[in-house]
Amino acid sequence: MGGYARLWAEGDAITRTVALLLLAMSVSAWVVILWKGWVLTRVRRDVARAVPAFWSGADLASARLQLQAIDREQVLTPLLDAALLTPPAGTLESAGQAESQLTRRLRDALHRIVAQLQYGQVLLASVGSTAPFIGLFGTVWGIYHALLGISAAGSISIDKVAGPVGEALIMTAAGLAVAIPAVLAYNVFGKWVGACEAELEGFAHDLREMLLDRSPGERRSGEAG
Repeated sequence: MGGYARLWAEGDAITRTVALLLLAMSVSAWVVILWKGWVLTRVRRDVARAVPAFWSGADLASARLQLQAIDREQVLTPLLDAALLTPPAGTLESAGQAESQLTRRLRDALHRIVAQLQYGQVLLASVGSTAPFIGLFGTVWGIYHALLGISAAGSISIDKVAGPVGEALIMTAAGLAVAIPAVLAYNVFGKWVGACEAELEGFAHDLREMLLDRSPGERRSGEAG
């Protein structure tokens, strides 16, 4: 702890700016890690329960109610709503075959949901890739600053160099400490999002096939429900 305090006390504006930047990156990364870990855990559990519950419904209306009750993060319900949506007549959205319209609506809804699940990944990737270099810059600047101070003192010895240089290396360690959790979380969350995306694509495909097999009258009845 003394090394950090001395580095802060003897450092200049650039050294302190680098330290504060690393602190801000660490705090923001951990906020995203804890938040996304909680959200994605809920999504994975809800998808595993909601899809079987939906297909066990007696009809579309009751199945939708069962889906809504379980889908806490709203990743499955938007797919069903998009599938049942009737586009306004006389628009390009309503042009073309019903199968193409249904596919387009499901695809657009799926893209929005996946983007929602991926929110925060860019920050983790940015922190993981830049924090080590920011820490290294802090170390290089700290060593340069320390050597200037030692040179100005007029006497250079190994014991006078080792202390300031060792304290400057703290910046490199801090950069790695910030980057490693962010990189690990990015990889884990990417795997979880990929698994959720596969489940959502399967649900969207099965939903499309089910709706296309129904008659137009049955589809309108389900939309009204």
